[in-house]
Amino acid sequence: MNPISRLGILYLISGPSGSGKTTLCRRLAGNGEAYYATSCTTRPAREGEKDGVDYHFLSIESFQDKMARGEFIEHAEVHQNYYGTLKSEVLSHLEAGRDVVMDIDVQGADTVRSLDDPILKKALVDLFVMPHSEEELHQRLSGRGTDSDEVIQVRMKNSLQEMTKWPSYQYRLLSTDRETDYASFTALLFAERLKTSRLLSI
Repeated sequence: MNPISRLGILYLISGPSGSGKTTLCRRLAGNGEAYYATSCTTRPAREGEKDGVDYHFLSIESFQDKMARGEFIEHAEVHQNYYGTLKSEVLSHLEAGRDVVMDIDVQGADTVRSLDDPILKKALVDLFVMPHSEEELHQRLSGRGTDSDEVIQVRMKNSLQEMTKWPSYQYRLLSTDRETDYASFTALLFAERLKTSRLLSI
């Protein structure tokens, strides 16, 4: 019998601002269950955010240079800023059998799904995280205390539009509380690891 190895899972997570998706992704990575693919962005860092940890904070010129060199798996303009995920943050880990979790917007998710790369297609599992209601979403966004009312209104408008995209995903998680969300979040990943289609004979 040949020994068996497993292709890593690309656990692609989307959801509106305030859905809790980033907290879920970082907790999963912090518990050693997956590698967190740190995105690049041209937006300014918020108070307490660290370059290379929360995001790779790039100038517009640097971001566009990486775009021109084909270094991104996906990139998009969101909330008037660029966001993107570097190939170096994903492919080598999947090939080594490590799961990778990506916190990604709906535009980026569409791009990843459309790629012809056989590794990405085989590895992909996508999940949309969303609150139960518009009222709950507004409470979460305003509860951060980091954005102005004007910014909150822009994020609300964009988030409500994003929430119409959940049928494009394989799975949907309606957020309740942190512990329940995380239990469901990890259960899906663990179940996907058991699929025989992810096993590779070596």
